[in-house]
Amino acid sequence: MGRGELRRETDKEVATVETRTDRAGAKRASPRYPVLLVDDEESWLRSFQSALRASGINNVVALSDSRQVLEMLGKHQFCAVAVDLMMPHVAGEELIPRILAEHPELPVLVISGLNEIKTAVNCIRLGAFDFIVKTESRNTLIAGIKHAIEIFELRRENSTLRQRLFQEELDSPELFADILTVDKTMRTVFHYVEAIADTAWPVLVTGESGSGKELIARAVHRVSRRQGKFVAVNMAGLDDNMMADTLFGHTRGAFTGAAQARAGLVETARDGTLFLDEIGDLSPQSQKKLLRLLQEDEYAPLGSDVSRKSTARIVAATHQDLTALQEEGTFRRDLYFRLRGHMVALPPLRERPGDLPLLIEHFLDEAAREGGRSPRADVPGIAALLGGYAFPGNVRELRHLVHDAARMAEGATLGPEAFRAVLRFDPAVRLDAATSADGAVPADLLGFGPRLPTLKQARELLIEEALRRAGGNQSIAARLIGITRQAVSKYRQSRQDGDAS
Repeated sequence: MGRGELRRETDKEVATVETRTDRAGAKRASPRYPVLLVDDEESWLRSFQSALRASGINNVVALSDSRQVLEMLGKHQFCAVAVDLMMPHVAGEELIPRILAEHPELPVLVISGLNEIKTAVNCIRLGAFDFIVKTESRNTLIAGIKHAIEIFELRRENSTLRQRLFQEELDSPELFADILTVDKTMRTVFHYVEAIADTAWPVLVTGESGSGKELIARAVHRVSRRQGKFVAVNMAGLDDNMMADTLFGHTRGAFTGAAQARAGLVETARDGTLFLDEIGDLSPQSQKKLLRLLQEDEYAPLGSDVSRKSTARIVAATHQDLTALQEEGTFRRDLYFRLRGHMVALPPLRERPGDLPLLIEHFLDEAAREGGRSPRADVPGIAALLGGYAFPGNVRELRHLVHDAARMAEGATLGPEAFRAVLRFDPAVRLDAATSADGAVPADLLGFGPRLPTLKQARELLIEEALRRAGGNQSIAARLIGITRQAVSKYRQSRQDGDAS
């Protein structure tokens, strides 16, 4: 095969990869930009290409003529280049500075059959990202390629973020249309989501209950344009077996009652996004199982000894402080660092007062469509009243308040008085200002009759009042009185058990 014919065949291979990537998305584009392997031994190229694909790196282009490397890099975008040291025409040591001169962002790995320290040091001095000996295990070679891909993606992400600091407009504002906001912090979050969309790294979304974590997770999925589904699962309340079965599925006969094999949500979300909500509630054993999925991109259905590859991007969310949970020893540090490939911190609604009129109007329209009534609303007056309220339940709580007030409105106009009736206390008193500057609790925060309650009775009364004000929402009630949602849930369960007996 002549040089011109070989070049046409290689260009055809790259074009096929790019077309396949556009049509099939993440499954056939991991990473998004291909890895270029250069070696004059075509049998080794085919073998290593197959090993990379088996490990999940299935966007690989092989080139056996080193003279075509610079031309190939000039015509197509790659994320890493691995060159053999000893090749006819142009040797690997000669290629390193020439590649980096034109493409300084590209990690260049040298893969050699020679295990010589002097040669390795010289390649590193020339700018090589890594030096790997062919005789080492394939796992070492694959790990080197994966590391190079991660570095490329980090460099690209940092470059994109720097550009977006000076960019006012979003590239795809329509993909954020279901998140109503005029807040600058939220707009910064949108820019960040666009910047990280191309990578396959996990995303950790933090924020208070009701602040819109799932909406952001869906936006990450849409902006990444992954071809698979968006699949959401709430991890709270799942024990170890339920968690494994829900995520990984099971084979027929894996346990009593498993009459048929069932695919888990990791499989359902293939080439898409798997959203794991309330990740902070996972048990230590479940955390260990999830860690393997994140580390190896592999999982095994219950009852199976054969691992399967995952092509789902993981987006996790929590309202809990994972750093504090690590210090308590209830959340694995290694899992935390795997989850936070990218981090998105959502501001609570009380820090977005400018969004109140927009959200109130939206929820009023929503309530009107559901109830068939459209009273005129004093939106500025309502927003002014609620502007001092802490909104422990955030946007979700505001939606409930607007719907409740709209249902209770008797006249033709809906004003602040309807919200006072729904809240049944003065919303101008911020819930997060229950203590004074010196930390003392105001004397008028509680009222007592002639007979004092016991601590147990006071606790029960406080939780019941919080649940009433929160409309039965346990997360909101917990935030109102400064305890965990699990404590409220345990109290409710104990009351139900007592009533049943």
